Amino acid sequence: MRPTMTPADPHAWFPQFYGNPAIRTLASACRWTISGQIGEETPDDPTKPPKHKAPIDVRHLLAGCTSSCKHAGPLRGAFALDETCLLTLDELTAAIPNAANTAFYLQAQTDGLLVLDIEAHCPPGVVTDLLRLPGVFYSEQSMSGQGFHLVMPLPKNFHDFPVAAGKRVLREEHGWYELLLDHWSTFTRWPVPDRIIAHVNAATSAPAFTSIEDLYAQLAVNASESSGASASAVDTAEDMPHIPYSQAIVEQTLASAHHQLRDPGDFNHDMSRWEFSVLASLYGWMRTQLRAYSALGVKYSTGDTAWLLYKAALDIIPARPKHSEQRNGRPFLLDRAAALVADREARSSSTN
Repeated sequence: MRPTMTPADPHAWFPQFYGNPAIRTLASACRWTISGQIGEETPDDPTKPPKHKAPIDVRHLLAGCTSSCKHAGPLRGAFALDETCLLTLDELTAAIPNAANTAFYLQAQTDGLLVLDIEAHCPPGVVTDLLRLPGVFYSEQSMSGQGFHLVMPLPKNFHDFPVAAGKRVLREEHGWYELLLDHWSTFTRWPVPDRIIAHVNAATSAPAFTSIEDLYAQLAVNASESSGASASAVDTAEDMPHIPYSQAIVEQTLASAHHQLRDPGDFNHDMSRWEFSVLASLYGWMRTQLRAYSALGVKYSTGDTAWLLYKAALDIIPARPKHSEQRNGRPFLLDRAAALVADREARSSSTN
């Protein structure tokens, strides 16, 4: 039975977590917070994003809102990965001892650790093989009680796959599990039940993965090359600027792309991958429109292109909670559009 939190010391409730050497190596990094419900309930207004769970600006929570706050609801998301918004683990534990979970921004190459996130829908046999991996430093159940989080050392072959090493996440093709490299990781602190440990220890079949290096290699070998261009290189400003012929460009792009886009099922319903595919396809069609209007003497910046791509994508991509998150100070999908534009511009420049 999982404990109901009281004002008692969390160290006594979760000794496996707080006493774990790997967790202690991360504890002093000022990248800890809790997950909270961001936004407001808007059941009568479908145009507004619903509340969603996300890592919060915990320093703001502790200090309290001021008259200058403009965010919806009492909480705001963490917008910086340092002491601006976050705490060390010991500071967080002392400040909010009754928190239901903790969240840490993992930076694998700095921390020397990575996290394997096993989803609730992962087939039992695959789960067993993953839980049998040797050399795991820490393991726990996820919030659903059906998934697992495993903290592992950085594999010895990490830099043998330079493309993969630069990724934020390496996902298994069906979405059954993923390796977090430069990403938020939530910790429930709930130990894996003894019955599951006993089941895993009793397994006699040959494991699918012989080591952490083996698991990493199987995911890393399929990582796709990117230009290395950063989304932050594209300036989109806070509000959409006046862009000549913007409505016509968006409408013509959507008309050209009609029935040409791939389906989420083509990506095993990994919505992040599908959305980036949509952005990439729309960008290809939009380039034709931009060239046509550029011939009239109009100049379009990368920021203009990102805004136009974002507006077109909103007509196709259904809203989901992640879209209300902020990346680089702008809406998630706008930042993804900026990342796509930055990548394509960098590729174009390298071939000229």
